[in-house]
Amino acid sequence: MISLSVFTVGAMMMTFPAVRHLGAGLLASAGIAGIVLGIAARPTVETLIAGVQLALTEPIRLDDVVVVEGEWGRVEEIGATHVVVRIWDDRRLILPVAYFLTEPFQNWTRVTADLLGQVTVEADYRTPIDAVRAEAGRIVEASPHWDRRFWNLQVVEAGERTLRLRVLMSAADSSSA
Repeated sequence: MISLSVFTVGAMMMTFPAVRHLGAGLLASAGIAGIVLGIAARPTVETLIAGVQLALTEPIRLDDVVVVEGEWGRVEEIGATHVVVRIWDDRRLILPVAYFLTEPFQNWTRVTADLLGQVTVEADYRTPIDAVRAEAGRIVEASPHWDRRFWNLQVVEAGERTLRLRVLMSAADSSSA
């Protein structure tokens, strides 16, 4: 507002030859003041734009399970300038809203809470895989955390001396997985 007033007065003074040099000085100072104000207001404007963008695109919602900064937690609060994530040990991680637009993060519940849990086991080459698969199936089927959608045992790596087995099982949410 002030810059606009200074600009207007400077432009008016430029029309009179006797005070033209004063008008040019006022116009130059208005330009410098505008640049300084723009630089000072940049973080605030960026935060406001990020907040609007976060509201429109919804990469996160309240109670989403996310992994940010290497920490697992739930989105507890979304404010105009910050997001509060309650991490696994009940600490609160407070991040600017722009973080969720500029940094990669995992959202485990973006569309649905369904997840696959995994257990990795190192086994000797002499291990009977079919017997391990049958025992893994018995354990998974007895678990109250399994949602009955899917489970499987896979050999995922064959090393020099051992096999790496991975047991996958579906769960209704991250806590169950």
